[in-house]
Amino acid sequence: MGIINISASIGISRCRKITSKSLLFSDLRVFVVGVINISASIGISRCLSLKPGKVYEMEEIKNIYKGASTLPSGKFKGELTNGCLILEGGAFRGVYTSGVTDRLLQAGIKFNTVIGVSAGALNGACYSSGVIGLAGRVNLFHRHDRHYVGRTPLRTDKGVIGFSYLFGELLIELGFDYDTFYDPSHSYYAEATNCLTGSPEYFDKGSGVIFEAIRASASMPVVSKMVDINGTPYLDGGCSQRIPLDFALERGFEKIIVVCTKPRGFRRKETESLDPLRSRLYKAYPEFRRALTESSRVYNLTCDRLEALEKEGRLIVIAPSKDLGIKRLEGDMDKLGRLYYLGYSDTDKILPALYEYLR
Repeated sequence: MGIINISASIGISRCRKITSKSLLFSDLRVFVVGVINISASIGISRCLSLKPGKVYEMEEIKNIYKGASTLPSGKFKGELTNGCLILEGGAFRGVYTSGVTDRLLQAGIKFNTVIGVSAGALNGACYSSGVIGLAGRVNLFHRHDRHYVGRTPLRTDKGVIGFSYLFGELLIELGFDYDTFYDPSHSYYAEATNCLTGSPEYFDKGSGVIFEAIRASASMPVVSKMVDINGTPYLDGGCSQRIPLDFALERGFEKIIVVCTKPRGFRRKETESLDPLRSRLYKAYPEFRRALTESSRVYNLTCDRLEALEKEGRLIVIAPSKDLGIKRLEGDMDKLGRLYYLGYSDTDKILPALYEYLR
């Protein structure tokens, strides 16, 4: 048996049997920076790259964001804010949104209606649970966790993201507050694309299938299997509508905040036909192919409307103040950390205008 000495400043959520052969990273979750002293007899087999017999600071641990100690924490306490928060997706560009929503919660702003698309659906769920820092910890601690992203999910979940692990284990360990999430005093929706109709559909948290809907909303085409919900196949909500502006407008919300994951002025290249790979993969789903073909045009038109409505003072857009060149499946933890704090600081700067708008 090996020996692990852990300073009192470290929190551990679970530690199963430790042997001299291996200590799995999934067996040891460290959330606060501290010191880990590992004896020579213990090897770390996953996500960590540690030399036996050396004392490590948390920041030195490979594949975890080095600024782990700076991530905010706590629980939202306060009154709900009337309005609708719309969260765009973008895979790991959604780490920007994690920074935004954490700063909002810290500032005492928790909207009574949230709708998220793709990565925005996960961010929205964490925000709705009121746990500050939760969404950031998922991706800044676990981006390189092989059970969360990569080959293992391709085998277990038929996609690049391990939703079974995320929903069945990881969120629970990180403190997702299910009671707060399901509190009927506020609403949460996840948008997914119906592959039969090619249209966006909105699932509320009382549907009985909300976590399947989040899975569908964040299941990227090509690299993910369609998600069956009540006999209907669904994929990424962004395939049909990346920013569900009409959802909020049609429901008459007077206060609307939209969080985008691309800088202002960004527009997508529009095409008149689908690429051969996706045309072949979705041959049996003509309406879904149509949605994919029109996706960029729909997005650009939505962005044009957002700009016009923001100028009129109808809504507020929070978007990256700079382009950090983040890829959809970005693995550079320093870049992801900078993206998180860009979202945090962008939101901090807009708070005075936001308070005024919400009055």
